[in-house]
Amino acid sequence: MDVQLLIGSFVALLALINPIQKIFVITSLQKQFSDQELRYLSAKSTFTALIILIFFLFLGHIIFNYVFHIQLYAFQVTCGVVLFYNGVTGLQKGAFLQVDQNIKLSDLSAVPIAMPMIAGPATITAVVTFPAHYGKPITILAMILALSINLLLMLFAKNIGKLFSKFNLMNALIRITGLIVATIGVQMVFTGITNFIGTLVK
Repeated sequence: MDVQLLIGSFVALLALINPIQKIFVITSLQKQFSDQELRYLSAKSTFTALIILIFFLFLGHIIFNYVFHIQLYAFQVTCGVVLFYNGVTGLQKGAFLQVDQNIKLSDLSAVPIAMPMIAGPATITAVVTFPAHYGKPITILAMILALSINLLLMLFAKNIGKLFSKFNLMNALIRITGLIVATIGVQMVFTGITNFIGTLVK
């Protein structure tokens, strides 16, 4: 196994999963749920995201090309717009997630945390396209490693959040993360448009 390819794939997926965002999400839910419930939420949402990503890794091209007849560049543009919206929300409101007081924990773990916050549009696009460059074994291993790091940070989000708050960093970091997420969304839109133009000039 090529270690450099593994590291490259792992770093890219970790950046797209964006564990820092999940720290802010878990921290924002502390008033509504107990520590035990948040640990359950972290584990279940991560496992759900893993199933979703494995599904798209093996069947993504079939679903896009043969079931819905969707080109990858169209998916990239749409997902880029969604990411941009999520990033701008975090940038403007200083929060990525605002939930209803009556929402069930099981509902929250699937949507929106597992998808689209962990198995988001950028991550799904990555697992569909990465096997062509990195190979499926490396992509799967990198995905598991990235999700493990994400889970670890979610489990310790309370302690990390306290540290951020102690130095008055929480609000600034949320907005910086929002800016980064929005920028990734714009880049995905440009990539999708570029790929579309490439199909026209062939």
